[in-house]
This record gives sequence, structure tokens and C-alpha cells, in this order.
Amino acid sequence: MRRAAARRRGGSVRDSVIVESAPVAGRLIVYIAVVVLQTVVLPAVSGGIQFFVSGGNALIVFGLWWAFWGVGTRLLLAGISQLSRPERTAQDILGIDDPKAGLIVHELAYANLALGAASVLTVFLPGWGVLGSLAGAIYLGLAGARHVAKRGKNAQETVATWTDLLVFVVVVAGAVATVIGGAAA
Repeated sequence: MRRAAARRRGGSVRDSVIVESAPVAGRLIVYIAVVVLQTVVLPAVSGGIQFFVSGGNALIVFGLWWAFWGVGTRLLLAGISQLSRPERTAQDILGIDDPKAGLIVHELAYANLALGAASVLTVFLPGWGVLGSLAGAIYLGLAGARHVAKRGKNAQETVATWTDLLVFVVVVAGAVATVIGGAAA
């Protein structure tokens, strides 16, 4: 079908693949940019500002901001995306080309929304601190660990794997520092 459409337009199959893949490449660039912002840039900048203005335990300060951005906003956006376009998650991420997969993706979206909302609240509810996002961080850590061993990952999966693990490590370090600091007080 792609060949026939390309011939009608006077182009080659290769040209039609390039044209059809342009939106996919654009989505990939946007995805990578958003994930890197949420899991590296924004938490580092937010944590840096708070640390240099207010001081405190660096692990707790940076853990809190990695919890907010890396777990909270990341999982909230993932949940919203999964609810609005379940077929994208099913096909592009899970590799399932079945309309019934939308039911599973919706369940995943609910989990992402719940964990993300709890993690976003950590900066507004001082009593929760980094510990409020520990469940979301563990979720990301387990997902990242599972993807490490997978061969043939696409660019999206590779970015998700390593940023999931980064968020897990920083948030868990912040949680450990919170528990140790609380025990020392």
C-alpha cells in the first residue's frame, strides 16, 4: 500500500517512509526533551536554588525536587497521555497491537496518576517530604531495572530506562537521608 501511494505521488517508497516517519521523529525529540527536563534539568535547578538559598541536607533537598519533577510530574504526564491515547502506549511502548490493550493501559494510567499526584504533593506538604514519593520512585526503579536487560530497545525506551534509574537512586538517597536524619534527631 505504501508503494502504491508513493508511486501515485511520483516518489519512492523510501521517500514515503521518510515523510511518514517525520512526525514520529518529532514526537521522539519532544519526548526525550520532556523526560530529560523532568528527570535531570528541572530537579537539579530547583534543588540547586533551594540548597543555595536555604541550605539543608543536600540529599534531602535534591531528593525532594527529584521526587517532585522526576516522579510527580513525570508520572502525572504519563498517566494523562495514557488516558488520552492508550493506543500509543500499547503499540509504541508495549508493542501490543490490540484495541483491548487500552483497558490495561487505562489501569496503568490510574497507577501513574495516583503515584504522580502523591509525589507532586511532597513539596507542598512538608510532613511528607521525600518519603511521600518513595512508592513512585520504587515503581520507576523496578521499571528501569526490567528494561536494562531488554535487548533492542528503541531510543524512547533507552531514555526511559536510564532516567527511571536516576530518579530512583536520587529519591531513595533522599529518603534514606530523611530517615537517618530523623533517627539522629
